[in-house]
Formats: sequence, structure tokens, C-alpha cells
Amino acid sequence: MDAVVRTAHGSVRGTTRDGVTAFLGIPYAAPPFGANRFRPPRPPEPWDGVRDAVAYGPTAPKPAYARPYDRLLDDPSIPGDDCLNLNVWTPDPGAAGLPVMVWIHGGAFRNGSGAVPVYAGRNFARDGVVCVTINYRLGVEGFAHLPGAPSNRGLLDQIAALEWVRDNIAAFGGDPGRVTVFGESAGGMSVTTLLSLDLGLFGRAIAQSGAGGIAQDPDDALLVTREMAARLGVAPTAEGFAALDPAAIIPVQAAVAAEVAAMPDPGRWGATTAAGAMSLTPVLDGELLARRPEDAIAAGAGRGADLLTGYTAEEFRLFLMPSGIAAVLTEDLVGLVTAGMGVPPGIPAAYRDRHPGQTPGELLATIITDALFRVPAHRAAAGHAASGGRTWMYEFAWPSPSHDLGACHALELGFVFDNLSGDPDGLSGPNPPQALADRMHRAWVAFAADGDPGWARFDPSSRLVNVFDDPSDEVVADPRGDDRKLWD
Repeated sequence: MDAVVRTAHGSVRGTTRDGVTAFLGIPYAAPPFGANRFRPPRPPEPWDGVRDAVAYGPTAPKPAYARPYDRLLDDPSIPGDDCLNLNVWTPDPGAAGLPVMVWIHGGAFRNGSGAVPVYAGRNFARDGVVCVTINYRLGVEGFAHLPGAPSNRGLLDQIAALEWVRDNIAAFGGDPGRVTVFGESAGGMSVTTLLSLDLGLFGRAIAQSGAGGIAQDPDDALLVTREMAARLGVAPTAEGFAALDPAAIIPVQAAVAAEVAAMPDPGRWGATTAAGAMSLTPVLDGELLARRPEDAIAAGAGRGADLLTGYTAEEFRLFLMPSGIAAVLTEDLVGLVTAGMGVPPGIPAAYRDRHPGQTPGELLATIITDALFRVPAHRAAAGHAASGGRTWMYEFAWPSPSHDLGACHALELGFVFDNLSGDPDGLSGPNPPQALADRMHRAWVAFAADGDPGWARFDPSSRLVNVFDDPSDEVVADPRGDDRKLWD
């Protein structure tokens, strides 16, 4: 059955199935190419008549995942220039006042889209939430620091999508005053960054495996730009890169990203690039971003919005175990990688003493899990709570039986979306526990609807964390707190 909704730029036709209506591929901004390339997002051109919104729209230019991640992480690529689009699932376009959840996908700021199957918002809509998933510019197009162009174009796209939600979501049954923004990995980092900007576009935020410690210094970001430009044979400017088709840039972009991740050398890439082991991230441009998000949050930014933040217990196993890197790591390499990422000098030895049975690969996974995910999440939560913000924390601890992944990065996604069938024997293996998905999904819905996921709030003294696991969950005070305190 078809359903038609009028937006500010024209009418769209969606499809209704099993009580949920989906509107897919709605443009929220103009195509970011041609005269719009490397520019802030512009409104889409209005259209006459009714636009079909029955299939996912184009995705932003991006590389394919390398093996084995192409088998573990679904990342469809849909050609076309009109890639700044979003998708809406609603239980009733004729309703009013429903809570709204806006999903920002992850992918290290260079992969992902709102069309990834596990992100389908149908089950959020089934449970009374209007769910929106968005695309934004990735890689060089969205995040390279280019003289002659505004920085953080991907973040500006996210803001434009949230403004579209503010202006249009009531037509889909949603309440623009009850918006929760949520995301994972680069999407979680984006959520924390947006929280720190006090935009007034959402009242609640969920940051999954992405806190507020990642932001590049402009000089460090320019080192990455210059390296890519040199390999491409163009000037390290917006004009230089604009002379190339996006598809011509992606192989060099991917090669540089792989080198930064494999050996995060501050001497070559700059300390703030090496710290995150990512080549392209939000930049401290002094305009949109003046401070690292966790510093701004500690100073009180975002305290008017509720925050749910957390991590998986063994995040970094995703990046070391399936690839075989963990098996060849030595103690010396653990020291080199952690030093390059700016891990305090005493941490590796202290972790070795505390985790004597771990192989070098397992030890590196434990240290970087804490360096990039767990400790920054605690810092963001503590800063938000200390400044008066309502705050909750979680840990996802169920270990996947697949590929020696443990409770790895991105494993919680199918559980959050109650969409385990969207991850067919990928990260979660053949028989993931549906009861855990029921509980985790229900907590996210409750947080969006009522501002309470169902466990005690976090404060810097008690540090209560809800640990999601199978067969049951448990609220724990400062899990692995002795490790965490080493970073204070």
C-alpha cells in the first residue's frame, strides 16, 4: 500500500507493510558535486508531483571493505550523485507527537551509509518510534582539510539532515521536540561532537563506541592532505582535488588510511592523527569545532540533552583477529603502536602485569579498546554528568562465537536495531541470542520515548554501567575500574 507525505521540498510516496511505512532515499540536500563540491550542503531543488521514495538512494563515494571485512560488514554501494539523502520509517504518517530517532552510521568517516541492511528502522517504527537513517559525505569529500574549502563538510551534512528532521518530521508523525540522535563508531564520535555544539536540534543522544576524544589539529590534517595530493599529482587544495573525479581519489585515500591505521606515526602524520589511527576525522577548524568534544562537554556543553554512552567490552578485536594481525604481533610492536597513538608510557607494562595470560595481539586489543573507546566514553559521561547532564552508561559484553571476535566493535548493532537477521552469520555468528536483542532494543526505545533506558543513572562517583550480556544483564560499578584508573 502506498502512502504520500508532503515535505518542504515536495511530496514523497512510501510503501506500507505490516503496519510500518517506509520512505527511502529522500534528498535533504543538493548533490554535493559540480558547483557544490567541497562546499557546505545546500537545500535540494524542489520537485513537482509525487516523488517515489521506495528504494534506497545513492550512497556517498567510498571504497569497498578489504578482506575479510567485506564478508563481516555489509556496505552496499549505490551509484548516483544525489547521495545526501535519508530514510524514514514510521508507524503512522497521520500520527502526531511520536518520538524520533536519527541514526548516524559508522565506518571510520570513510565507509557506511543509511542503506546498510542492519540499520533498517522497521522495528523501531514497529515499537512506536519514527526512525531516520542518513547519508553524509565521507573520506576526502567530507572530511579532508582542504585550503579553499570549509572543514568538516560531513558534519555540516549531518547538521543539515537534523535541520530537515526539525522542519519535516511532523509530516511523518514525529515530534521535532522529541528527537534522539544516535550513532556508532564514527557515527558515535559524530553524535558526541554534535552534542558538544549545543545545536538545539535534539534533546537526547546515544553514542555507541564513539566518544569525544577524536579531532585532528589542522596542521596534522594538512599532512594527510599533502600526502594524498602528492600521490595524486595535484595541489593540496580544494581546487586541486576538485580537478579529479571522486572515484580517482578513493584508491589513494584508502592506501593512506591503511598506512595510518597500520603504523600510527606522529612524526609522519601528526600526533592528533596518530592518536585515533584514522587519516580523516573532524578537524579543530576554530569555526564549527573550537575544542575537542570531550573538553567542551566537561566545560558544560550539551548538558541540556540526555546522554546514553557506552562501548563493547572488546572493541579492538574486530581490527586484529579476523585479519590475522594479532597472530603476528610481538611485544615490541605493541610498544611501537601504543607509543605512536600517544598511550601514556607506563600503560603497556601495567596492562601486561594485569593481564599476564594475553598474547601480544590480545594485549594490544585490550589497550586500544580502552584508549579509543572505553576510557573516552567514561570521560564524556563523567564530564556530562558533572556539569548537570542526565547520563547513563552501558557496556555490551556478549562474545561472538565467530572469528575469535569476542565482544567486538559493531557487534551490538543487530541487537540495538532488533535486526539480527540483517547480520546473517557475519559478526554475530549463526545463533545470536534474540532475548538480548529484545532487551537492548527495548532500552533504546525507552530512552528515546521517556528519557530513561531502565537502569540507574551514571555519576562520576558511582560509575554505574549496565552490562548487556546473555543470559542476563547486570548493573556494575566501574567495570574493570583498576584498568581505567591507570589513565587518570
